[in-house]
Amino acid sequence: MDTDSLRLFVIAAERLNISAAGRQLGLAPAVASAWLAKLEQALGVELLHRTTRKVSLSLEGAEFLPYAQEMLAQEEAALAALGHGGAEPTGTLRFAAPSSFAQRHIMPILTEFTQRYPKLTLDLRLSDTRFDLIEGSFDLALRSAPLADSSLKGRKLSEDTRVLCAAPEYIDRHGLPEGPEDLHRHQLVIWSDLSERRLVKKDGVSWILDPRRCQCRMVIDDGASQRIATMAGAGISINSLWNVTQELETGQLIRVLPDWKLDDRSVLWLVYPRSNVLTTKTRVFMDFLLERIGRRDDWSG
Repeated sequence: MDTDSLRLFVIAAERLNISAAGRQLGLAPAVASAWLAKLEQALGVELLHRTTRKVSLSLEGAEFLPYAQEMLAQEEAALAALGHGGAEPTGTLRFAAPSSFAQRHIMPILTEFTQRYPKLTLDLRLSDTRFDLIEGSFDLALRSAPLADSSLKGRKLSEDTRVLCAAPEYIDRHGLPEGPEDLHRHQLVIWSDLSERRLVKKDGVSWILDPRRCQCRMVIDDGASQRIATMAGAGISINSLWNVTQELETGQLIRVLPDWKLDDRSVLWLVYPRSNVLTTKTRVFMDFLLERIGRRDDWSG
């Protein structure tokens, strides 16, 4: 099967534009259309529906797309094994990450990445709601959790230590808790699932924080919003250090019970489906994130 035609199909499917896909590969629109028609004829199916107004994936095209992507990835890996892997990465990289982390640490550096790799397009899905990597056909995702899913592989980006903090205004009004048992007398800005969390002290002593026994004045499912509410004096919250290090340094937030932290063994992982070949475009993006924001000492607590 002609890999050039496969590459054209993959780009056209990602951009839903045959002419634009052809231009990316240096092909005239008529030539690009002819290549796709030849591929469809060889496969015996219509991969893309064309009208005068738009292009859309057919059912068969949607089913064939991940296999086409995998064949191209295998070709790339084979060439790399033979020492021909120095080609500039091209195509579209689909990346998912929590919006709160992306806003603070990824978006400010992406222009540098796109300037370094001008033939790569980034398709970003930024939400604190977790996406399914395999069903969503993502190349890479940022996850903050123990890497327990056996269908995924990954590289550690950094620690994800989570601590209690509050605004000086709140401390002035309500005082500081002397121990975790005092938290139920304070107002909390809490996570959306209201599940119990284990706090651990430096000497190894632990304590279970049950939000159902506390005054939960706000329940928030977005890390950036939780940080902003805490800075506004809404209450005590648990935040990742990557989310609040700057505010702790400037005094906009204060560590509460500084000898304690959340004991959930959470780590920031860059993960990708185990079934995927690690393509050049995925590898260079992983390397870039590790280079620019990886292994921060101030996120380990």
